[in-house]
Formats: sequence, C-alpha cells, structure tokens
Amino acid sequence: QVQLVESGGGLVQAGGSLRLSCAASGRTFSSYNMGWFRQAPGKEREFVAAISWSGGSTYSPNSVKGRFTISRDNAKSTVYLQMNSLKPEDTAVYYCAAVRGYLSTPFAAPEYDYWGQGTQVTVSS
Repeated sequence: QVQLVESGGGLVQAGGSLRLSCAASGRTFSSYNMGWFRQAPGKEREFVAAISWSGGSTYSPNSVKGRFTISRDNAKSTVYLQMNSLKPEDTAVYYCAAVRGYLSTPFAAPEYDYWGQGTQVTVSS
C-alpha cells in the first residue's frame, strides 16, 4: 500500500508557472506507475499526465501537452508536475494517483488504486 501527499498548489496569474509535488510513503515507489488528474467544480475528474514506473514513458492529453511536464525521482519517492503557461481553465483540485503493474489505460481514473487528498490550483485572469 502507498500513501500520497500532494503539495505545491496555490494562486497564480495566467501565464505563470507552478510545480506540484506528490510524495509517496513506502519503499516500493519505484514499482508504481503515477498519474495526475484534476477536477474543477461541477466537472468530472480529468486526466492530466502519467508516467511509467521507470520514467521511461509519459502520457498527457493535448490540452496540456507542451505546457505541463510530468517527472519522477524514485530516490525521493516523489512525482512532479511542472505546469507552465497556466490558463484560467487549468483551475482545479489536482490529485496524484498510483497503480502497480501494467498501465494499459493511463488516462482512466479507475485504473489507479491509490489517490492523494488533492491540492488546489487557482489561475487568475
């Protein structure tokens, strides 16, 4: 089992940047595929990015591609989401998630077994 704690959210102006971190407990972090999702008020949870256990593969939707970058440091048991050129529509609670084994559909929230509590990101216009 793994516990996830997100940090790094906050208020930023449009065009600004934030880096989110997700720290994982346990000694098997390197065996988990990791993902970031977000949920805005009144909307469904949305896939933002994912990274394989080794860091060798990353995934992201077109809505954030070129602006958001996911990375991980297995030695620190932490996954990051670097967010640049932020837009008001990026405002949401951001969650990290983890799953072991083969990641067949990284964009699907039900694929993931463990979730953090979320961190709020607010982008002002």
